[in-house]
Amino acid sequence: MSFVHLHCHSEYSLLDGANRIDALLDRAVELNMEALAITDHGNLHGAWEFQEKARKRGLKPIIGFEAYVAYGDRRLKERLPDAPADYTHLVVLAANRTGYHNLIRLSSRAFTEGFYRKPRIDHALLEELSEGLVITSACLAGEIARSLKLDRYEEAKQTAEWYARTFPDRYFLEVQDHGIPEQAKVNEGIFQLADELGLPVLVTNDAHYLNREDADAHDTLLCIGTGAAKDDTDRLSFFGEESYFKSAAEMVELFPDRPELLANTVRVAELCDVQFEQKYHLPNFPLPDDFTSDNAYLRDLTEQGAHERYGDPLPENVQERLEYELGVIEETGYAGYLLVVWDFIRAARELEIPVGPGRGSAAGSIISYCLRITDVDPLEFDLLFERFLNPDRVSMPDIDIDFCYERRGRIIEYVRQKYGTDSVGQIITFGTMLARAAIRDVGRVQGFTPQETDKLAKLIPSGPGYALTAAEATKKVKELADLYKSDPRTRTLLDETARIEGLKRHTSVHAAGVVIAPGPLEEFVPICRDTRNGETVITQYDMVALEKAGMLKMDFLGLRTLTVIHDAIEMIAERHGVHVDWDELGHEDADVFAMLASGGTSGVFQFESALATEKLRAMRCDRFGDLVAINALIRPGPLDAGMTDVYIRRKRGLEPVTYPTEELAELLEPTYGVITYQEQVMRVANGRRSQKGGREEGRRANE
Repeated sequence: MSFVHLHCHSEYSLLDGANRIDALLDRAVELNMEALAITDHGNLHGAWEFQEKARKRGLKPIIGFEAYVAYGDRRLKERLPDAPADYTHLVVLAANRTGYHNLIRLSSRAFTEGFYRKPRIDHALLEELSEGLVITSACLAGEIARSLKLDRYEEAKQTAEWYARTFPDRYFLEVQDHGIPEQAKVNEGIFQLADELGLPVLVTNDAHYLNREDADAHDTLLCIGTGAAKDDTDRLSFFGEESYFKSAAEMVELFPDRPELLANTVRVAELCDVQFEQKYHLPNFPLPDDFTSDNAYLRDLTEQGAHERYGDPLPENVQERLEYELGVIEETGYAGYLLVVWDFIRAARELEIPVGPGRGSAAGSIISYCLRITDVDPLEFDLLFERFLNPDRVSMPDIDIDFCYERRGRIIEYVRQKYGTDSVGQIITFGTMLARAAIRDVGRVQGFTPQETDKLAKLIPSGPGYALTAAEATKKVKELADLYKSDPRTRTLLDETARIEGLKRHTSVHAAGVVIAPGPLEEFVPICRDTRNGETVITQYDMVALEKAGMLKMDFLGLRTLTVIHDAIEMIAERHGVHVDWDELGHEDADVFAMLASGGTSGVFQFESALATEKLRAMRCDRFGDLVAINALIRPGPLDAGMTDVYIRRKRGLEPVTYPTEELAELLEPTYGVITYQEQVMRVANGRRSQKGGREEGRRANE
């Protein structure tokens, strides 16, 4: 290695960084680099994705962020009278696992304790969490640089001495050269400090975009983020076109007489080696005094529920299935997970919050049925437990739970009270700059009127069935292609849109996802606050990264249908004196099927689409099995959508039957009985489990 980028922003420096992680890593490989750091502003959003993708490319990932450091106490929500700014910048890198955990704590507390315009830390927090961290003094907005710009050399010296004491042998002064006049003055002061204090100096390039030619698009991105227009004279902008991802050869040219500056970047890379571990972090369920293990308590609850569901004594097939599932759960260690779910669903019912009967893979578990997590008997419908939990491919089980839309928040609050507010959080999501929205954003920055950008945006196809990027639409939509060729102003707009399209634009909160940790969340993953509601804790990692980090993620789904059913039952009781217990309603009401077969699907969950209505009419729906089949078959997936028509033709006795695939023909030839979409996927893929196949084959079905 001859040089390592240690100051680099990805798209997770929202509306400031324009480097997509994949493109950034590919460029690093292209330039024969062996290591790379990302240092996004104040956050660790991209850390897990970055390290995972870097290792796959043979690159050493260095995890860090560019922190905002408050002048004085981070908890003060004001600028100190003698402070030149609200905050300064500081690059913080993790040297090892301890450093990574301290990095998480720093970033988390910056949001939860120090947020004032930006998520801020302070010297006290850095001193408390100094172990395992490598520090560089950052850019012109750094604490040292600000003092030097203001000719406060002694102040800069005292600051450098403090950092050198706090981070012995792990503090580096940082110089940059982007052609900005102020940098020459700051660099001179930094070299003087290094000589006087014996501190190492390294060189960085504050890389906010990938290539030199991306500078203008990045400037547009800044304008979008700050609400400015390109022709505003008094706005935030970068000087020149030098903040791109430079090669080692280009970095040598910046300080040709100081090779140690590049060598020190390699030295930092050698100091940093964080190995991410993938293990599960399940919350500790509080057990009653009579039980010493999750497995024992789960068995006791399951046996009680089984007798309530199936009677006493238990039928042989029920007992066999229970023992099999309990054995798998004990082997995989997920008893605590099921207890957590059982507890909050039980609490919801006690609080009279409507809960759905269950859906997804959890419906294949008889234990879920006995615990009343679900109300679907897996034996009656021959549902597979292995889709929910498979001993041959251990992965975190996933139970989607539907709650009344209006009272979903109450059950989330129950979970917070049960496990601690600092152990429960919601999950972040990232909005991206899609083609139409990007055109409107870029157009505003470039001085287009809303009417002009609206007209251009509507020329780009955008829908679930067919959507194009701005670059694709420029080639495939004739009117847009003609404008691109004939109008230079439109061409500039579309070119810049294509460059920034798809970048992360803003954060939001996942509609259903909740994560529960066995302790404070900041001990496991970085957290922040919901920008719309400062009290709601959310994770800095999205749901994909959380799952890979081993966190317990659950979907608390707010379902309007449950709210409507609940209100309807109350109205019936009030107006007619009749109490409807929907848990006791059967599956074979002829009037209901007649209604559905005639197209009366409005308000029926998952059957309101035009396609569902059409297929229910076509098959002359008259049994519960028809609903199961249609609900499975009309969904896109590995099996061809033509299966729906195969099912309908066989049900109606029409010949000949045309099968979309040979595998499907083999599968459906013996029977067209009720089988779920997921079961069909598994049976076709494995080619060895029949509809009533043995349990041992089922155990291997998900290999």
